[in-house]
Amino acid sequence: MERSRIAVTGSTGLIGTALVRSLRADGHEVRPMVRRPARTVHEIEWDPHRGYVDVSRLAGCDAVVHLAGAGVGDHRWTAAYKKEIRDSRVLGTAAVAEAVASLDTPPRVLVSGSAIGFYGDTGDRAVDEDAPPGDGFLPSVCEEWEAATAAAEEAGVRTVHARTGLVVASGGGAWGRLFPLFKAGLGGRLGDGLQYWSFIALHDHVAALRHLLDTEECTGPVNLTAPEPVTNAVVTAAMGRVLHRPTVFTAPAPALRLALGEFASDVLGSQRVVPRRLLDSGFSFAFPGIEDAIRAALRR
Repeated sequence: MERSRIAVTGSTGLIGTALVRSLRADGHEVRPMVRRPARTVHEIEWDPHRGYVDVSRLAGCDAVVHLAGAGVGDHRWTAAYKKEIRDSRVLGTAAVAEAVASLDTPPRVLVSGSAIGFYGDTGDRAVDEDAPPGDGFLPSVCEEWEAATAAAEEAGVRTVHARTGLVVASGGGAWGRLFPLFKAGLGGRLGDGLQYWSFIALHDHVAALRHLLDTEECTGPVNLTAPEPVTNAVVTAAMGRVLHRPTVFTAPAPALRLALGEFASDVLGSQRVVPRRLLDSGFSFAFPGIEDAIRAALRR
């Protein structure tokens, strides 16, 4: 992509921070979208719950990357927090899409976050972007989340739904919690360990987002996962090897359900998701294997 002006929601999160750093390093102008009054001319104020975006500052942007949303694993899934998970995604995405559509000259592309939670529990069955949605809370949220970009699509903006897997990084997400446990020698399998984890190195996730911005044929849902998902038992063994720590502990499924409530189904569920559209569009992974992804996370 030539030097561009790119608006980014969720710019202070795990992925957003890395993406903004990467874009700025290559000379792009990044305009963070912030949920407070803008402090500089480069910031864009927005309020996802009120459906407000300062479109005067969004004007002139070549692309929008929408990553904002309440953390799925940050709190126990009470009715109130499930509503926050849904509203932060659906209302926020609708606000961004409608703002984009309202511009006289809209951006060329909207890359909007989504998740492999769309597919639900797939067991040991590999699925790609043509698979239907699964059953349950997260698949229903993902369906609404992706549908909320309709205004941008109807305005002719190329729209991509980046269905993110488990990001391997030391600074946050699932692995941000796993690394301290494994470093302390307290890591181990979750449940029977047979559930598939569709992971992606943070470096590759950022590179994939940039690929989606640049690649005209990429549209609709695109899975952002490494080419070969692995089971939780394989992840556990790889963490032990890389960190030189024992992995003898096991978190039994009943204990996880007691501790995590409904979110335990996401931890214990199996998602064997492959990135067919990403690979077909010519993307190359720097860290396709789980050990490589873990080592890359530790170097950052």
